Amino acid sequence: MIEVIDHLIIAVKNLEVAENNFIKLLGFNPVWQGSHEDLGTSNSIFLLRNTYLELLTANGEGAGAELVKNFLKKHGEGLMGIVYGAKDLYSTSANLTSKGFSLPSITKGVGHCNETGSQRKWITQLLPFELTRGIFTFLIEHKEGVLPQSKECSPSVVNRLDHVVIKTSDVDAVIKVYRDAFGIRLALDKFVEHWKRRMLFFRLNKTTIEVIESSDQEKSMDYLWGIALEVESLSDAHDRLSGIGVELSSMKPGLKENTVVCTVKSHNHNIPMLLIEYLNA
Repeated sequence: MIEVIDHLIIAVKNLEVAENNFIKLLGFNPVWQGSHEDLGTSNSIFLLRNTYLELLTANGEGAGAELVKNFLKKHGEGLMGIVYGAKDLYSTSANLTSKGFSLPSITKGVGHCNETGSQRKWITQLLPFELTRGIFTFLIEHKEGVLPQSKECSPSVVNRLDHVVIKTSDVDAVIKVYRDAFGIRLALDKFVEHWKRRMLFFRLNKTTIEVIESSDQEKSMDYLWGIALEVESLSDAHDRLSGIGVELSSMKPGLKENTVVCTVKSHNHNIPMLLIEYLNA
């Protein structure tokens, strides 16, 4: 059973530059800087309350390096993939197979921390594009080692992922994947007058997967489009970010009731990014 959005993968050209930009945006340092020697990649991980953001770059040869290089060549930097967490990956994989999906073998993975030399181990199930409608997706079960906890708790810093946005040309096909195949709850299916689009809202472990019907019918495959990050105080976050040179829109009421939002316009590595505060939290 899929339990959580384990993490989002962000492909970057220069890990050091991207890391410095995300330190500014989020307001805290990464909890892990490491490598996947067998995949030819290096990463930097920023831990949020409900998931983590993984900056990923190619630093050698391997399947991971080729994946990152190909993504950067086609799309430039940005949201490359989404990873879902499962407590029993073999059971979750078998469940998908029972629904008629052909899956590759489950594989083992290991990551090494550059600073401490510690390891984290996991197993993963890659999902084919035929199932995910073109979005790079895999399932993960963590087996050994944990990420250090972030200690930053200022009202001006990002604390959690509010939602991730997917764009699609076929809303009904998305329902068949996320609700029927993945078993993720479809909380709302509605036509949103503001966007003049049909939108889906899937809920997983108090996090939203927001699917927007795209006007570009030429794109047959879905794609990750953007993210919304929650802060305790948007005015404090706005002041903090403006003070260090991050370009932002003005604050305004959000589409969700009792929210205020602003758009991040720089340092975001090609990711449409919204900051959001819940006024009744």
